[in-house]
Amino acid sequence: MIPGAMNFLTNSTLSSISQSTAASVSVETAMKAVGRPSSIMLDGKLDAKTKRYAAIKEFLYQAICFATYIALVIPLFKCGSFKLAQKFMKQEPGFQKFKNAGQFLEYKKIASMAKKERSAALSKSKFKNSFSKEINKELKKEKPNPFNVVKGAIELGNLVGSVLGLAIFAPMLSHHLIHPTLKFLGFEKKEPSDQK
Repeated sequence: MIPGAMNFLTNSTLSSISQSTAASVSVETAMKAVGRPSSIMLDGKLDAKTKRYAAIKEFLYQAICFATYIALVIPLFKCGSFKLAQKFMKQEPGFQKFKNAGQFLEYKKIASMAKKERSAALSKSKFKNSFSKEINKELKKEKPNPFNVVKGAIELGNLVGSVLGLAIFAPMLSHHLIHPTLKFLGFEKKEPSDQK
């Protein structure tokens, strides 16, 4: 049991998720979309109608948060932070070696592998032909440069995007979408139009 748990906890995929703000927030938000409505449905103090209404409302809120984060925050802030850092940190060579954040993150993923695994991964990489000769040479080293400043800039952008997206954009969007959706689903009655 313990070796299995250790293998799970030291898994490279889990490690990558835990080191990425975007992945961590996505997993957390997705778990909230399942966990919070489930806990509401298990509440024995509420009647069935109230439970259904509250669970659906909470699910819609978390789903809107998740969709906002995936569709707006990750692409906008990940790419934006890379471009902004590339513009203002011209003295940092890492930013000039990569065309965009996606290319750097692919490099980072391949560079973190054992040397034997790297060549096979590089041949499968969608960026294999767009990596410069210098980057391909870097990946052949025993320990490739991690370009931590570049990773830090992307993670800072993801962090700022997480705060803005989940604390400002998603609540504003959900305010306009939840009640019409609940009405459409039949959980709220439509307001009768005023007749004079």
